Amino acid sequence: MAYSVKKMGDYVYFENSSSNPLLIRRIEELNKTANGNVEAKVVCFYRRRDISSTLIALADKHARELEEEMENPEMADLPEKQKHQLRHRELFLSRQLESLPATHIRGKCCVTLLNETEALKSYLDREDAFFYSLVYDPQQKTLLADKGEIRVGNKYQADITDLLTEGEDDGRDLEKLEEKIWDPNSSLTEKQIDQFLVVARSVGTFARALDCSSSVRQPSLHMSAAAASRDITLFHAMDTLHATGYDMTRAIAALVPQGGPVLCRDEMEEWSASEANLFEEALEKYGKDFTDIQQDFLPWKSLTSIIEYYYMWKTTDRYVQQKRLKAAEAESKLKQVYIPNYNKPNPNQLSNNVKPTLVNGAAGAGVPGPPGSGQTPGLGRACESCYSSSSYQWYSWGPPNMQCRLCASCWTYWKKYGGLKLPTRLDGERPGPNRNMSPHGLQLRHSGSPKFAVKTRQAFYLQTTGLTRMARRLCQDIIRPRHLARHPYLPVNTAAIKAECALRLPDRPKKPLPLKSVQRKPLESVVRYLEAHPRPAKPDPPTRGGSISTSNLTPIKSSPILNNGSPTILGKRTYEQHNGLDGMIIQRLRDNIKEHLSSVAAAQLRSTAEGLRVCAGLWVFFFFFFFLGYVPLSLSHVN
Repeated sequence: MAYSVKKMGDYVYFENSSSNPLLIRRIEELNKTANGNVEAKVVCFYRRRDISSTLIALADKHARELEEEMENPEMADLPEKQKHQLRHRELFLSRQLESLPATHIRGKCCVTLLNETEALKSYLDREDAFFYSLVYDPQQKTLLADKGEIRVGNKYQADITDLLTEGEDDGRDLEKLEEKIWDPNSSLTEKQIDQFLVVARSVGTFARALDCSSSVRQPSLHMSAAAASRDITLFHAMDTLHATGYDMTRAIAALVPQGGPVLCRDEMEEWSASEANLFEEALEKYGKDFTDIQQDFLPWKSLTSIIEYYYMWKTTDRYVQQKRLKAAEAESKLKQVYIPNYNKPNPNQLSNNVKPTLVNGAAGAGVPGPPGSGQTPGLGRACESCYSSSSYQWYSWGPPNMQCRLCASCWTYWKKYGGLKLPTRLDGERPGPNRNMSPHGLQLRHSGSPKFAVKTRQAFYLQTTGLTRMARRLCQDIIRPRHLARHPYLPVNTAAIKAECALRLPDRPKKPLPLKSVQRKPLESVVRYLEAHPRPAKPDPPTRGGSISTSNLTPIKSSPILNNGSPTILGKRTYEQHNGLDGMIIQRLRDNIKEHLSSVAAAQLRSTAEGLRVCAGLWVFFFFFFFLGYVPLSLSHVN
């Protein structure tokens, strides 16, 4: 089995999905997990397809500004195909880190910061070459220019003046250009200067003993003396000597003015322990990006204070200790990893020897033919990218209901660069190879009857702008909407219509178009009319072979109509519409069935009423019979 070596700092491809393009990452660390697997801590790079359209427009604006600065006419002369492919080579750096299994690495690539001196076309000439110039923040959804700009060009070059001849004066006042802060040729000796510096340290130690905040921070005498021996105290002492004209008596008096001894502090002494811990944490996360450190961790500190503290912090034992710890961690981590080459078949790979719906792994899947054999899976559809109809291997691409496919070369390009070699229908630059083909590779019949369509397409709603609706009114003689409605496949020259609308629009009156007033009758009059003209009753349908017995009839429940069609904006299609049946015939059959059921129900009601009347008569007869017969018998019995 062949292996490939991946090291820290390499730019590699990662695969997280069999159908999506490969991810581009930079390996920062290689760590071994507890179960023996290797994980890579990587920096994320994003493609143009991964960011929003608003940020893409911002990136295009930055690219145009960069072209103007580079003054490179070669970019403007590139054909549309190369411009389209060049967008696939652009990446966006991010500060986001993630951990991915090392077994998902699929190869190496090269990512470089865009160099102004290098032609963009050179990236197209190299395989697996990408560039970036902007930094993308996934949380904030922002794009910023990378700070690692290479300052090459005319505007970064210094203008060198002509060499002055001997004895020629340049005419500048040197006293305004520089200020003298120390005179090495003073009357003081080196021993006297050292003695004065010792006096300045002593005064600084005494000043810290008098200051309450300093006594809390440096509770011991040794800590106060160490703080008083820092460079800020020595700088103040030497400035005092120069200001007093190197007079030792006046300089010592200046160290202790009328209000007390002078206390000099630097950033290392001003910062508290909690602020120092925050700084070390921020430095671990952002590195020497002091602007981000100030914004996210220390907003109450100035940028000058943070930078000054950083260079003082590098002189402390804390920095040396952290440097040793990082070196020990780097020694314990993996430097490189051997990863076996990935040669498993892709699940999107289509088989050449079976039905088109079967993919690799299904029963009876065959082995793809060798390169150049020209075998096709028999789908009858061309490649969505290069329009080729023959390839030694095909791959399914896009939504499953579209059943699009790519050839082997375009599939490799799609996985590496996240796009197709040529602009697609989504880009609005070409119609596509399979626009008149059904998903099963058959020519669609544009007869308007739904029973010939193999598969219905999803409906869409076209919302026009106000200017488009106005152009329909103003340019009716050019558009001819009735003619276009009867010939939907004729092209419309929208550019000419827009130009004509722009010419006619200023000549139109500013008043709105008059609307036809419609007089509608009130609701009361409509109700009175319907009461005066009721709907005539429909005659009962003739029955065959005598009357229909309704004793065994049961109420029929309306069963729901199963809908196997796709939803549209106007509602769901019925079963009859899917199968191309005549809707009017079905409706007439339904009306006849309803009328028949209503007549049967009326006959049943009439028979029920007759039975009730007969029963009522019998009940009256028996009541009078028993009552009139029982009363005389009872009276005779009493007498």
